[in-house]
Amino acid sequence: MTTRKPFSKDIILLEDVEAAVVSIVNKLREDVLLKLKRNGGVIGASGGIDSSVCLALATKAFGPDKILAVMLPEKDSSADSEELARNLAQIYGVVAIKEDITEALSGFRCYERRDEAVSKVFPGYDPLTHKMKIGIKQGVLFSNLPPMFTLTVVEPDGSEEQKILPRNEYLQIVAASNFKQRTRMSMLYYHAEKRHYAVIGTPNKHEQEQGFFVKYGDGGADVMPIGNLYKTQVYQLAEYLGVPKGIIDRTPTTDTYSAEQTQEEFFYQLPFDLMDRYWYGFENGYPAAEVAEVMGETVEHVEALFRNFERKRKTTEYLRMSPVRDYFSYQHE
Repeated sequence: MTTRKPFSKDIILLEDVEAAVVSIVNKLREDVLLKLKRNGGVIGASGGIDSSVCLALATKAFGPDKILAVMLPEKDSSADSEELARNLAQIYGVVAIKEDITEALSGFRCYERRDEAVSKVFPGYDPLTHKMKIGIKQGVLFSNLPPMFTLTVVEPDGSEEQKILPRNEYLQIVAASNFKQRTRMSMLYYHAEKRHYAVIGTPNKHEQEQGFFVKYGDGGADVMPIGNLYKTQVYQLAEYLGVPKGIIDRTPTTDTYSAEQTQEEFFYQLPFDLMDRYWYGFENGYPAAEVAEVMGETVEHVEALFRNFERKRKTTEYLRMSPVRDYFSYQHE
């Protein structure tokens, strides 16, 4: 019988980072070359920590000449993403190309559909002079209430106005914005199929299990080498693999809306170093009281967090489901 370790703040840390890298690289090589029978990998390079670690792992697995980094900016993208991605590709000796998807998104009326919904909430909104973002209303993390989304509009002078986002407008903004991730994935598969490569997905454990991804967008890929890693562990790999400090120190953002926004503000509501440890306690069945004592939090707050995690996992299960196909099966008599 295996005795479970007492909960601690260090329980989340990889004890042997080198061994973890070797294991991931070997599995990545086996899956892509033998199982999928592809010759290399294509990665969407955003200048973020997750895609950077995946690029470094894939380069180890296949060599830099078998990896293509594709930068996929659009008009709302952060200006420094391309610079960071190009620098990363140069460090690892990987070819990097740029595919601006703004025109494709305009063809889908992505911006027009989004701005139509924003204008219903803020009639004076002008996408030429204003910026916008949506996020979860702060202060409800430790309650039993479901998340409530807000819409923030940034005026030309930098001042902000925020309103609760009605359901219909929220759904329209999200549906329109999701064109971005789905367009990026389409472009990645174009370059992968052109070279007989696999698309290497970049989501981490939290994105997968909490549903912070777009179905058939950034949630679509052939392999996901860091899909079982907590963000803290991704940062451990980044240090070991030599990912530039500028990327490691960069605050993770959604890079989806015209106004700058962190992932914590938009979805997670907790900094990663805390969320990792709470999620570990939650998914491994540690009592809330034990986690609370170690983390210096109240039992009531930890219990609320665990309920919040369970709610996210249940409400986003649809995103992780394969297409339902068990309707009728013909049986020859």
